[in-house]
Amino acid sequence: MPLHMIKLCVGVSEVETLEANAGRSDWRIVHTRMTPKRAAEIEDGGSLYWVMKGSVTCRQRILDITTVGEGKESRCEIRLDSTVIRTAPLGRRPFQGWRYFEPKDAPSDLSVAETTDLPDDLARELRELGAW
Repeated sequence: MPLHMIKLCVGVSEVETLEANAGRSDWRIVHTRMTPKRAAEIEDGGSLYWVMKGSVTCRQRILDITTVGEGKESRCEIRLDSTVIRTAPLGRRPFQGWRYFEPKDAPSDLSVAETTDLPDDLARELRELGAW
């Protein structure tokens, strides 16, 4: 079973913005300082789950994780698939950087029929109440 990652989507507060720009090559590469030690597990079908406005709202499949540079100049580049998959909203507190995200903790994907124009706050409350 693949391992996932979770990260705050800084500068983007709407899934629609991410979907509109996901095809651009500069939006499909995420730069981080630290390279995951468990990169092989993540590359084996893992996804990057995005946190927007305090909720996990969507994910993108991780295609490749590479370390660029050496020593203090090194950084990690995570290449993502251009398809943005919406997920059931899952509340998440702010954190720095990224975290490993076990499959058992990951929210389920939403089908096209389940993707509605509900406000994020309402969707989050429904999820917390167990109604969604």
